[in-house]
Amino acid sequence: MPNFTKQAIKASFLKLLNEQPLNKISVRSIVEDCGINRNSFYYHFQDIPALLEEIVKEEIDSLILKNPTINSADECVNLAFRFAFENKKAVMHIYESVNRDIYEQYSMKLCEYVAKTYIDTIFGKETVSENNRKIAIRFLKCFLFGLKFEWIQNGMRDDAVNEAVRITELCRRMEDELISGSHETSEK
Repeated sequence: MPNFTKQAIKASFLKLLNEQPLNKISVRSIVEDCGINRNSFYYHFQDIPALLEEIVKEEIDSLILKNPTINSADECVNLAFRFAFENKKAVMHIYESVNRDIYEQYSMKLCEYVAKTYIDTIFGKETVSENNRKIAIRFLKCFLFGLKFEWIQNGMRDDAVNEAVRITELCRRMEDELISGSHETSEK
């Protein structure tokens, strides 16, 4: 059975984070918003950064669990960006805070999962050499992470999504290259 107090704290925090910068949110404002006392907050969370980390971790873990396969480059971008799309103001407030590293850490985890899952779903582990697989995963992970944070840094413009789609079209060419293995690189 879910803990309703803990869920209320998370919901209030996300609501407040969508309204104001992270450094303006206090434990007091959270408990007032959800109608509990401070002790209840501290029973569940050490502090606001711990609350933020749990929310981000749960969101990322949920996305991973719901997506055991990834069948296209477009799906990669959509999955890597989903939480940010759904919580633009909150993500911008996190990005502009001293706790940005929490979001970056779990975003990198998601981007790595997306890259591995996509490469393994599309190509399988036997179709592509292990070296090419590692290179492709690293490239795609860094590409998604960089694309996501550049988008956030530039104000999360809606037209930037069209640019991301165009970039994924270019990445489709990578698929043919991986399968053909014509540019096999030896490990040094």
